[in-house]
Order: sequence, then structure tokens, then C-alpha cells
Amino acid sequence: MKVTVREGDTLLYFSQVFDVPLPLVIASNPKVDPERLEVGQKLSIPGYVKQTVTIKKGDTFWSIATERQIPLDALILMNPETDPHNLKIGEAVYVPIRITRPIIKTNQPYDYAMMLKDINRLQAVYPFITQESIGRSVLGKSIPEVTVGHGPKKLHVNGSFHAREWITTPVTMLFLNEYLLALTNRRTMRGLSVAPFYEETTLSIVPMVNPDGVDLAIHGLEAAGNQRESVLNINKGSSDFSKWKANIKGVDLNNQIPAGWEIEAERKEREPSPENYPGPSPLSEPESKAMVELAREKQFDRIIALHTQGEEIYWGYEGREPVESEAIAKEFARVSGYAPVRNLDSHAGYKDWFIDQWQRPGFTVELGRGEHPLPLEQFNEIYQKTLGIFLANFYM
Repeated sequence: MKVTVREGDTLLYFSQVFDVPLPLVIASNPKVDPERLEVGQKLSIPGYVKQTVTIKKGDTFWSIATERQIPLDALILMNPETDPHNLKIGEAVYVPIRITRPIIKTNQPYDYAMMLKDINRLQAVYPFITQESIGRSVLGKSIPEVTVGHGPKKLHVNGSFHAREWITTPVTMLFLNEYLLALTNRRTMRGLSVAPFYEETTLSIVPMVNPDGVDLAIHGLEAAGNQRESVLNINKGSSDFSKWKANIKGVDLNNQIPAGWEIEAERKEREPSPENYPGPSPLSEPESKAMVELAREKQFDRIIALHTQGEEIYWGYEGREPVESEAIAKEFARVSGYAPVRNLDSHAGYKDWFIDQWQRPGFTVELGRGEHPLPLEQFNEIYQKTLGIFLANFYM
């Protein structure tokens, strides 16, 4: 939501009028010098949208503000061209509406288009978050990263490395939405104040690593684009792609990262497959390459890769994990009820490579139980268990 600067206005004043933390107002206006606001300048206020109301007989700015429980000056700020002493019946004025509920909908299959729409909606309401593309999929879809905060501790979470595990994307997106709500409305999450998390951490989220595969798993052949004939062949002629795990070229993106890739290449599928083909070489696929380059560029302190299923937390790799990984994994287990598992006979995954490369904590979290794809009926239970991990990730 935009407001217009008047003589004497400050970012601190806007923060007070709209009851939004000052750091969020500052971050929502990155090109503005907080010490030199210019009259007529348009500024963003996070956590609000504007609504049009029509003046009725007897309406005044005072009555409208009182009825809606908003400061009178907030209404005046929203309508710089309107004379509050000369309102006309039928005239349209703008009213600030505070967003207090999530906008993410999780009651339907969550595809790439829905994710993009939701990211854009969140950025419009919460302009202190940033969005940038880390690369493109085989079919040319942009892979977005969303960043929240500017703190020194750099955390990363990703979802949907595997197509049929697309439920990890709305889990991640709902957490992002609820975190932003808590920040702007000064709320707690499970009794925890999240304001310090914003100041202390930089949270990076890639909600959907494998957009081509997710759309194929949800929508079937119509989403295959120029790979239509290829995916039909890989899928043995079947038009049911709901259990498809790979990217659109039949490569398992979480099985081709350069950490023991040769081991996986020797014992897994030897050609493109709906699952478990490590590819012709490490990082042959643009999606996995983009994720590796992201970690190299951002130098994360910790990563969490969300998968399904099993309700387990994998936290070790070849003894290369740091000492603190065990304590973090045990706390994740405590708040989620999931089982911590140090070692697994598996290589070439994103957390494997992260641990091997930097000896920093990395985790693969397997959400839920059952057969892929997990049904949406499990979503609320999965989310509540995962929420504990998301929050513990901040304070550990």
C-alpha cells in the first residue's frame, strides 16, 4: 500500500500511525533515504492493502476512522487529494486495510503458476521481502528465491526437488506467509516473538526447485511442452505422471549433486527414468546447477531440504557434519516428533554436498507418511509438525 509524504512526515511517524515495525517500513522502501523524505514522494507501507469505500450521507473521515478503528491521520494520508471537510455523497475514498490472515490457499494441488502468483501477492503486500530468479528449468521456467531479513545468520530452505513431493512447496509458502503476518502484526508464533529473527537472520527460500516436474506430476502430459514425446517414452507410455519424481528430462535432481555422485551412478538407473536416474554427469541439469550456484554465492550457514515421506530428519554425511548438527537435529526432532537419523546409505543429495563442501549443518527433512504423492488431507498435520522445525531453525 502506498502513501504520499507530506511536510514533516518521517518513516518513524508512518511506522507509528500504521503500527508496523520501523525496520519493516525502512526495508519496504530500499531506495528512500530515511533522513531525506521528499514532499509528494510515494512510500510503501507493508502489511496493508487499500480498499475503496463510497461516501454516504452523514459520513465524515472521523466516523469512517472510528468505525474501522484506524487512526484519523491514516485515512487522511490515504486520500491526499480529498478535502475531509467537504466530502460529497457518492465520492470514493481509500481506506487502509490491515492484512491479518494468510493469503496462501493450500486446499488444492499447488502448481508452478499458483506459486508465482502467491509470491507476487506476498511481495505486493510485504515489499520488504525480495524475489529474484536463481536460474531456469529445462522448459525455461524461472526458479524464484524469496529472501526475508538482513541478519548475519544465513539460513536456506527449499522444497520440491522431487516432482511428486510438491506438497513441500505449499508447506514452505504457508510458513513464509505466516512469518510475514507475524512480523507486520507484531504477533508471536507458538509463543515466540519473531521480531528478533528478522534482525538476526537472512532467510532464503526456494519453494519449488523442480517446476517442470511438479507441473508434470500435477497436470500430466499437457505440462510437458516440447518434452511430450520424451516423457511418454520414459514413462513407458503411461499418461499417469502423478508419481513422477524426476525433472522433465527424467533426471533425479537430488541424486546428481557432486558428493559421491559416482556411487549413485553405478547403482541407480542408467537412463532417464521417472525416478532415481542420477543423470549423465553431476550437475547436468539446470535446476540442480542453479541450486549449487546459489549456495556458493550466498554462503549459507545452514540448509534444510524438504522432501516426503517418512517423518525423519537426516543430518549427517560421511562424518563431515559439524559437531552442532546433532544438537540441532535433536531439537528439530523434539519440536516435530520426527526421528533424527545421522547416516543413510545415500549420496549425491543437496544436503550431502552442502555438508561435504563446507562442513556446515545440512538437513533433509522427510515430511509425512504414506505413498507418494501424499494427499492434501495430511497437509495440516504435516504443516504443524514442520512449523516447529522452521521456528527452531531460527533460534538454534
